[in-house]
Amino acid sequence: MEYALTLATAALLIAVYLNAQAADRQAKRLSRRLQGLERKTDLLLAHAGLAEPEDPRMAELDALLAQGKKIQAIKLHREATGSDLVEAKEPVERRMR
Repeated sequence: MEYALTLATAALLIAVYLNAQAADRQAKRLSRRLQGLERKTDLLLAHAGLAEPEDPRMAELDALLAQGKKIQAIKLHREATGSDLVEAKEPVERRMR
């Protein structure tokens, strides 16, 4: 009985691990596909001579940066874009220059 329970637990753990691996591969594939689509969109916009419309909250972000409120600006960027802390810090620092 104990052996069967151990075997069933091991099988369940293997199934969970394999499922997690498959989900990770799918997420990576979708991320690469999204990056490719973003590049193509950028090329199309550049070819058409159009600029991507900027979120109106970016003017507020610039005002916060002008006041030296970098942390609040990063928080606002995260809210506006849904990015995480690391993803928001870089573009905010680029806007500071």
